[in-house]
Amino acid sequence: MPATITPTVAPPRTHGLFRQLEHRGQIVSNLTPNWFASIMGTGIVANAAATLPLQFPGLRPAATIVWALASVLLVALSTATVMHSVRYQATARGHRLNPVMAHFYGAPPMALLTVGAGTLLLGKDVLGTPLAVGIDWVLWTIGTVLGLVSAIAVPYLTFTRHDTAPDSAFGGWLMPVVPPMVSASTGALLLPFLPAGQARQNMLWGCYAMFGLSLLASIVIITLIWSRLAQHKIGPAGMVPTLWIVLGPLGQSITAANLLGGNAHLAVDQATSHALFVFGLVYGVPTLGFALMWAALASAITLRTIRQGLPFSLTWWSFTFPVGTCVTGLNGLALHTGLVALQVLAVVFYIGLVGAWITVAVRTFHGSVIRGTLLAPPRPLP
Repeated sequence: MPATITPTVAPPRTHGLFRQLEHRGQIVSNLTPNWFASIMGTGIVANAAATLPLQFPGLRPAATIVWALASVLLVALSTATVMHSVRYQATARGHRLNPVMAHFYGAPPMALLTVGAGTLLLGKDVLGTPLAVGIDWVLWTIGTVLGLVSAIAVPYLTFTRHDTAPDSAFGGWLMPVVPPMVSASTGALLLPFLPAGQARQNMLWGCYAMFGLSLLASIVIITLIWSRLAQHKIGPAGMVPTLWIVLGPLGQSITAANLLGGNAHLAVDQATSHALFVFGLVYGVPTLGFALMWAALASAITLRTIRQGLPFSLTWWSFTFPVGTCVTGLNGLALHTGLVALQVLAVVFYIGLVGAWITVAVRTFHGSVIRGTLLAPPRPLP
């Protein structure tokens, strides 16, 4: 997965980020929207811990620290992105017109929504509930608007401007259409803080509409990815981590269905809320089955690629957020079914999530701060 849309050569290995500070304006010249995946991956580690069915001593304080880290990263990266958009307008415009990079404009809204949910779940312990709710409302509103824009604008560009081939479909195509599903999940958490009546009803049904928007679009894209894999095989090693993105809409839809079903009684009558609660289970368990199958396929392909050589890039963050959505989905199913097997499976997935996050975070820190290659200004080929 290219980090920029222009041909570049790698900068000297000895040039770390701090050495580049003498060219401060150029540090943001290579900033791409897929950097927000690091916030998504960090935030979901915190959010998944908050609702994990089996709580351990020290888990919540540790999760709160991770949420704080994600919040700091969100502020820093948002500021840097604004600087990039102002100083390097042509480059930013090129990212939107690039048939690969454009899809990652779905990452910023999901980063906002993830940190917002973490503020409500964990930040309230530090900030107090009123302030945490207020911050979440702001982040949810901005993230939802940007997510709906990405869900329409990026497919529009794909249909009208981007050059694609029969083997172009990859996991990144899901990025712009998943944010409405994240809005549906995190919107369910805000239902108790709305006035009873029309406000809650509009929120509930609006979230279900976003659930459907994202789910149907994801089904179409996952079908295209399956077709590409069957006909054109795995492709470049650097693209393999994006296969894990498929778990994103699957796990997030299970999460949304159960959170909305669990809170539906706050907005609608008993019969309707019961039906929505049952829908969360009837939809969630079969979808979990497909998610587990895809996780097994993605694991096998990833291990095969590692043996052949898997180069590090920002696509490695695909190992984090999608797995985290499976954890939150399992958390909801475990809560509503009481099945110990689902509780154990949630913990197993969470352990895998933490391990992946530590690995990718360390590699990203090394590549961006120590070596400076991930944020180095692009150098044109001779």
